[in-house]
Amino acid sequence: MTVHVLILCTHNSARSVLSEGMLNHLAKRLGRDVRAHSAGSAPSGRLNPFAIEALNNAGIETAAYRSKSWDEFTGPEAPPLSIVITVCDSAAAEQCPVFFAGQGQPVKVHWGYADPSNAEGGDEGKRRAFELTRQAIGYRMLQLLLLPLESLSKPELLAALNAIAKS
Repeated sequence: MTVHVLILCTHNSARSVLSEGMLNHLAKRLGRDVRAHSAGSAPSGRLNPFAIEALNNAGIETAAYRSKSWDEFTGPEAPPLSIVITVCDSAAAEQCPVFFAGQGQPVKVHWGYADPSNAEGGDEGKRRAFELTRQAIGYRMLQLLLLPLESLSKPELLAALNAIAKS
C-alpha cells in the first residue's frame, strides 16, 4: 500500500517543491512505495525557478510540478495521507499552514527550513542557498525512507519523524 506524504508550505513554490522532488526521487531509487505531494495555504501559482534548477541539476524531472492549494488534498478524491510535513520556517515569522484531514488523521510533523529565496548575494547566492536547502531536505527524506513505515504505529512514527527533525 502506497504511503502518501503531503508537504506543506505557504506558497508551494520552493521548500515544499524541493521536498516533494527529493522524496519522490529517493523513494523511486530505493524501491519504496512512498509518494510525495506538495501544496500551500496561499499558493503563489508559480514555482521558484531556483527550486526547479536545483532539482533538475540533481537529475529530477520537474515538468509535471505546479504550485497548488492544500484544498486539493481535503476532498474525497484526494489520496489517503499518512504523513503531513510542514517545511516553512516559523522563526522567519511566516504563516505556517495547519492541516486538517478528512480521511483519518495523518501524522503531522514540522521540519522547518529557512526560505532560500531570501538568500543574499544575488542569483549566485540564491543558487547556493537552494542547493544547500535541497541537500538538507534530501538528508531528512532519506532518513524518512529508511523507517519501517508499514509497521510503525502512529505514536512510533511521530516519535521517529520528530527525531529526524532534530537531526
